[in-house]
Amino acid sequence: MRTAFLALLLLNLAYFAWAHWVDAPRGAVPGVSASRLPELHLVSEVPAGSAAAASQTKAVEADAQACFSVGPFGDVDNSARAAALLKAKGFDPRQRAESAEASEGWWVFVAGLKTDAEIDRALVSLERGGIKDALVMPATADSGRRLSLGLFSERSRADRRAQSIRALGLNAEVAERKLPGTVYWVDLAPLPGMATVPIQDLFAEGVSSRIAVQTCPPAVHLPNAQATAAGVSQPDSPSVPAVNADGQKLATATPATAH
Repeated sequence: MRTAFLALLLLNLAYFAWAHWVDAPRGAVPGVSASRLPELHLVSEVPAGSAAAASQTKAVEADAQACFSVGPFGDVDNSARAAALLKAKGFDPRQRAESAEASEGWWVFVAGLKTDAEIDRALVSLERGGIKDALVMPATADSGRRLSLGLFSERSRADRRAQSIRALGLNAEVAERKLPGTVYWVDLAPLPGMATVPIQDLFAEGVSSRIAVQTCPPAVHLPNAQATAAGVSQPDSPSVPAVNADGQKLATATPATAH
């Protein structure tokens, strides 16, 4: 019994020595200094002035990138006049020319006349109604013969003319007449605080009433624009024969001039 007690005591002493001297505890893993970590802030903790400044910076950057085109103008004189008016209001306008289908106005005509007898009857009806400026147009494959009854600069006037002709029993139609040509635009950036370009004053000064404001094409870069009112770059525009409302070539006879 005594021998077993001594053996157990020696075993406990050996374990105690191994635990304290042989298996030394590992050093603690060094932690990252809290001073090196970025501070986190709630949105409510951000100063109002800082948020407002950031918002204002973004607004300024957006204004600097904005570009609007005013037009289209049918001739360079009108675009130059609009550019001068906008420049007087503090804008920095740049003129630009491009090839496009230019509107000549609104054409009033009677179509579907298949024989000379039908044409004569239509002309007699028009003359009795006080309309004596009808012009016989060349025949087309799809619409037969036509009577041209005027080219008007405003749709409302063309509609009134067509209505008076329909009252005579004739089927008058109205179509916008377009021809290949050159149109002109005025490109500019909005003034600070403006979301668009005001053009009401242009209308008041007699500039074309058909113009509108739209976003500049992707190819337009205001800092590189060199066009001026004195010299606008002209696109190549070959001579193209006149066409009717259906895009077909007209003969020597043409619609009456705009009213």
